[in-house]
Amino acid sequence: MDIVPAIDIIDGKCVRLERGDYTSKKVYSSDPLETARIFESWGIRRLHLVDLDGAKEKRVINYKTLASITSGTRLIVDYGGGIRTDDDLRIAFENGASMVTGGSIAVSDPRQFLKWLNKYGSGKIILGADHRNEIISTNAWSEDTYMDLFSFLEDYINQGVKNVICTDINRDGMLIGPSLDLYRKILKRWPGLYIMASGGISSAKDLMKLKMIGMPATIIGKAIYENRITKNDLNPYLN
Repeated sequence: MDIVPAIDIIDGKCVRLERGDYTSKKVYSSDPLETARIFESWGIRRLHLVDLDGAKEKRVINYKTLASITSGTRLIVDYGGGIRTDDDLRIAFENGASMVTGGSIAVSDPRQFLKWLNKYGSGKIILGADHRNEIISTNAWSEDTYMDLFSFLEDYINQGVKNVICTDINRDGMLIGPSLDLYRKILKRWPGLYIMASGGISSAKDLMKLKMIGMPATIIGKAIYENRITKNDLNPYLN
């Protein structure tokens, strides 16, 4: 199982939110590059970088932070938050992103998302499936849609999506454990899907449970910053 730490950025700083609530912001570092370098020194190879300012403003904002991390480490970075236009996508790739995550755009403009998927391939375009009670949510998680999670996934998987970040908003930043039953259902339905668990991971036991059900990857955020998951806990998953 791949371990992917998350760095969420507001005003160029490394922060965490609870359930996407910007008023719950807690700053963990004023130097995201140094945080990324620490992860790299542990043996981490991939990073999930989220532009929370961009998600709120619906345009890429923290691209300089992206550039500093991709030029200052060898980490493979997937970047999300605020990507709505071809120009946003260009900025992300020009500043070193290896992959880009599209969530809100996949809801608001499926043609645009599929154009990117067809142009860049499923290895570079990740589907963001952020949900609250299995209903897709968009625009920095401020708006719930009418879209059922499983229907949303099925539609895009049938059109070539192979990489998905599935975030349970109700659990994100809450340290209450991941949505194991949900991930079991997704893996049973699409056994070849590279799906990344996100939201609620709180301990090494959670990682073990995710691995046991066959999760290909998991994103870890607050549990690392709060020292609930340590480097030693991650060693069995790192090569």
